[in-house]
Amino acid sequence: MEVRWLDDFIALAKARHFSRAADERNVTQPTLSRRIKLLEEEMGTTLIDRNSLPLSLTPAGDVFLAGAEQMSRIARETKVRCNEIREQESNRLTFATTQTLYLTLYRSVMLPFSERIEVPVDLNLKSTSWVGADFVNALAQGECDLVLCFWHPTMKVARELDDERFDSIVVAEEKLIPVTANDEDGRPLYILPGQKTTPLPYIGYYESSFMRSVLDHFLQQQPEPPQLVTMNENVHSVSVKAMIKEGFGFGWVPKRLAISSLEHGSLSMAGDEQWHVPLQVRLYRNRQNSHSNLRQLWNRLEEAIESDSLAL
Repeated sequence: MEVRWLDDFIALAKARHFSRAADERNVTQPTLSRRIKLLEEEMGTTLIDRNSLPLSLTPAGDVFLAGAEQMSRIARETKVRCNEIREQESNRLTFATTQTLYLTLYRSVMLPFSERIEVPVDLNLKSTSWVGADFVNALAQGECDLVLCFWHPTMKVARELDDERFDSIVVAEEKLIPVTANDEDGRPLYILPGQKTTPLPYIGYYESSFMRSVLDHFLQQQPEPPQLVTMNENVHSVSVKAMIKEGFGFGWVPKRLAISSLEHGSLSMAGDEQWHVPLQVRLYRNRQNSHSNLRQLWNRLEEAIESDSLAL
């Protein structure tokens, strides 16, 4: 049974004439007659008394009319609500970001900013487990509207995102800082640069991670390379930080991720500013994306950064 058949029956019940009802429904009379017959077959009884002029409803037809009007109304109201939901969803922007930036800049800065300017956004939580190439592909293929990620000239993903397909905004400056757990007396367990006879246990990053190429390049540039022995590697800075807090070694994590632990004394610096690695956090969009809310957020974000009012 189709909803339009119900509307056909309602129109016929009001017009009491097949031709006038067919005109009202904008179908041919044979089409309307066939649909009414299908309804009667579905119900297993006659709904229209065709022997009377004008046409009249059978007792079963009277019962069916009440139900048809109710079902038709429910169908219309449901369609309206579904269209409202679809329109709301079409107005929302989809963010993709790393696990670390989700826990820091996205939740503390980007989400409140979008709410303040009344541009709804959703986060693709799957993106918190992505590696660099996943972000590039998702942005290029329209699977997300915005990508928030770390940037450094040595990152492969940075080179792929910094091409003519994409626009970017520098949202924040960041640093990778070396951190370590403390001993029982509250002193740092490990201090750079270490010694050849006692190399420092190092918690590093996998080859596919954002930070690996950054740290490899940084360490190669040091006049006095640190003495390290790799104990463990991870993709995400959150995991590196967790291993460091457990005392398995030292490593580099974004400052925003470590600041609370440093303030509360569960972590300490493992080296001075000589060992800090500058990074940027950039927001990317596809130039071909014509979403009106995307343009609004982008323009307002540029204004906020220029006026230094982003509350970083």
